[in-house]
Amino acid sequence: MGRASLLLLLLLALGSFFATYNMVTMIIHNRSVSWRKWVTKNSDGRLTSDPIIEMPHNLKRPNNAKMLFHVALTATDAPYSKWQCRIMYYWYKKKKDLPGSEMGKFTRILHSGSPDNLMEEIPTFVVDPLPAGLDRGYVVLNRPWAFVQWLEKATIEEEYILMAEPDHIFIKPLPNLAHGGYPAGFPFFYIKPADNEKIIRKFYPKENGPVTNVDPIGNSPVIIKKELLEKIAPTWMNVSLRMKEDPETDKTFGWVLEMYAYAVASAVHGVQHILRKDFMLQPPWDLETGKRFIIHFTYGCDYNLKGELTYGKIGEWRFDKRSYLRGPPPRNLSLPPPGVPESVEMTGAQIPSLRNGKINNIGQGLADYFGYGGNQV
Repeated sequence: MGRASLLLLLLLALGSFFATYNMVTMIIHNRSVSWRKWVTKNSDGRLTSDPIIEMPHNLKRPNNAKMLFHVALTATDAPYSKWQCRIMYYWYKKKKDLPGSEMGKFTRILHSGSPDNLMEEIPTFVVDPLPAGLDRGYVVLNRPWAFVQWLEKATIEEEYILMAEPDHIFIKPLPNLAHGGYPAGFPFFYIKPADNEKIIRKFYPKENGPVTNVDPIGNSPVIIKKELLEKIAPTWMNVSLRMKEDPETDKTFGWVLEMYAYAVASAVHGVQHILRKDFMLQPPWDLETGKRFIIHFTYGCDYNLKGELTYGKIGEWRFDKRSYLRGPPPRNLSLPPPGVPESVEMTGAQIPSLRNGKINNIGQGLADYFGYGGNQV
């Protein structure tokens, strides 16, 4: 009887050991998944993560299941904003229904407070701007406030949202790059939270976690679950306003202040992003389109007639969106010279003209698309 009791106790102890071991292993694994940042460069939807930690099975989508996302961008009623929105929407329609796309419906969130003349052409939701003077001349501060209003008032059918901008051009059908509670964002080389820790800590205290929790991103392009964005957006707005009110932060972050505010607001809510370098390219720094999905034509492209970049100096050939504040580029804008990178050729092509199946004149494309040759909008 004594031997039987001893054997029973040994078996119970051994079983308890294995149960405890499995539970601890599971907890450690799940903790590592919750904070680990995934960086991926692939365009086939696979995550390149730490080799020991695989993507959790509950984040893997069923075969052939589509996860549509709503495409949303904020805009003003200025001519400069209008012509970019029209081109962006044009290429959205071209790519939306192609194989591989998970693009859902489209909304231009117009934060000018009243309808404009593009309401019938582009699906638009009108919201209020910030109270006069609150943006202090930094119109981008209206972006988080616009998203807060749209999320509260609009009917959005899709479970996910792509936050985009007027100067984005779709060059490939865009799949949903997010995975469950992990949004997808583009890592910007100039967003450096760790290098600005002193400032970041004003809005993301040490008790919130390491500064590395703040992703090197802006709010766009980002694909995110609607329910997550509903939590982040009010914080994003408040952090943006607080940053603008702080002289040191305003001076240091400048025109990317609102981008930092989104990254900080996400971290405050414990949200980290899958960093997708293939999300977007930015000419003239990115030379080839490769497998990327979006062109961001925010930088001026200046070249001499040999096709050599003359950045910082106006080139013999140039395309800079800021040259067209009052309306779209004209008919007679010349083709880029031979030797410019593919990305620059593609930028000119997508605004938008195809002739004989090949990239062609940016200016003529605009005139053909808009139906006139002038600079009106």
